[in-house]
Amino acid sequence: MRIQWFPGHMTKAIRMMEDNLRLVDALIYVIDARAVSSCINPLFSKLLNGKRVLCVFNKCDLVEAADLKLWCDEFKRQGKSYVKAVGTSGDCSQIVAGLKAVMADKLEKYAKKGANISVRAMVVGVPNSGKSTIINAMIKKSKAVTGDRPGVTRGKQWLSVDGIDFLDTPGTLWGKFENQLVAHHLAYIGSIKDDVLDTFELACDFVDELKHIASESLKGRYKLDSLDGEAYEIVEDIARARGFKLRDNELDLFRAGRTLIDDFRKGRLGKIMLEYPDKDL
Repeated sequence: MRIQWFPGHMTKAIRMMEDNLRLVDALIYVIDARAVSSCINPLFSKLLNGKRVLCVFNKCDLVEAADLKLWCDEFKRQGKSYVKAVGTSGDCSQIVAGLKAVMADKLEKYAKKGANISVRAMVVGVPNSGKSTIINAMIKKSKAVTGDRPGVTRGKQWLSVDGIDFLDTPGTLWGKFENQLVAHHLAYIGSIKDDVLDTFELACDFVDELKHIASESLKGRYKLDSLDGEAYEIVEDIARARGFKLRDNELDLFRAGRTLIDDFRKGRLGKIMLEYPDKDL
């Protein structure tokens, strides 16, 4: 299945981010730990130019620590500052500390002058990467708008905590996916609106990937004896195992596909990383 999705509000979001760049000292780049490469938006390249950046590996509870360490080592090798987070845990104080470390020289300069000036940071990331959830955890209140679907945050929101002002921005994708594997990974993690996708086809494509990277998890979750068949046959097996049927007793393949994708997003398939730093997409 070929995926392309770039709704009009994302063009506005990009313009808003560009307009507000002059107001901020740093960027907080939120990345879903399951698909690190795919979450790095080429459109953000000029936003990064000349700005301090703190990368946040979010949803770390959904990947194995040893797998995430590979990305941490790679970012360290590239000289990129990062922290690890679980936005839904309610405690993201390490992000505030990490940003202060990134901005340490500027904060020290302010302190020497006796100036009580807040650091301003723009929070960026692809849709559904958990930006607003992280901000809510940092401020310990649900002031930012959160949701489990892409495109929930639409407007500009300034929020403050511990000497730092955060500008939350809408999740943003790029206009054209040259690499369809990137597009698929973004779809799996929920960065692309489900309504524009063929759930059954997406599930079949996902099965083809899972057969290679998480076969035992796939078999165990749905009590499948083997994964020898075609992807569509495995989705059919999932429908049978779960008793998903339509009124005419045919298998409900849409529901089976939706269940598979949802189980992955919520960690029910186990801790699965889709991308590794030593492998090209």
